[in-house]
Formats: sequence, structure tokens, C-alpha cells
Amino acid sequence: MLNVDTSAALSSYNKFATSSIENRRADKPQSEQDALLKEQTDAFEAFLVKSVLDIALKDENPLFGKDAGDEIYHSMYNDTMSKALSGNLGFSELLFNYLKERA
Repeated sequence: MLNVDTSAALSSYNKFATSSIENRRADKPQSEQDALLKEQTDAFEAFLVKSVLDIALKDENPLFGKDAGDEIYHSMYNDTMSKALSGNLGFSELLFNYLKERA
């Protein structure tokens, strides 16, 4: 039987996970400019999610009937879902950090 020492790997992982959590706490917007940038990156991520939802859910859906307002309700549904899902993909945080470094 082969004995593998995983303590070094676990120690390295724990350091990475701890520093990642501390960095997330440090990434909270501390100035008005950071808050505005975070708001815009969240809005951009919501736009990307809405674009994906529009394409993915463009087929007929039994949730929406075939009436005059069908497309409007469908668009409103996708818009609401995109706002609810944005911020969970990590793209907003990635873009925020990138733009903050460039400024």
C-alpha cells in the first residue's frame, strides 16, 4: 500500500482558502467611487445573464401564454431572473477587481 502525505497540500489549501475569505472581506467598497464601480459591474453581469437567458429561454414556454403581451412578460421574467442571478457568477467581482487595479 502506498502512503501519501497530504498534509502539505492541505496546509497550502487552507492558507489559500483563508486568504481568499480575507480578501473578499477586504474587497467591500470603502469609498463612494468603489460603490459606484461595484454597482456598474453588477449591472453589467446582470446584462450578460439576461442575454444568456433570452437566448436559452426563447423557445415556447408553457409558463407564458400566447397572447398580445407574451413577449413583454417573457422579457420582464428574464430581466427579473437576471437581476436575481447576477452577483453569483463571480464575473462582477472579477471585473470590479480588474478595473480597480487599472484605476
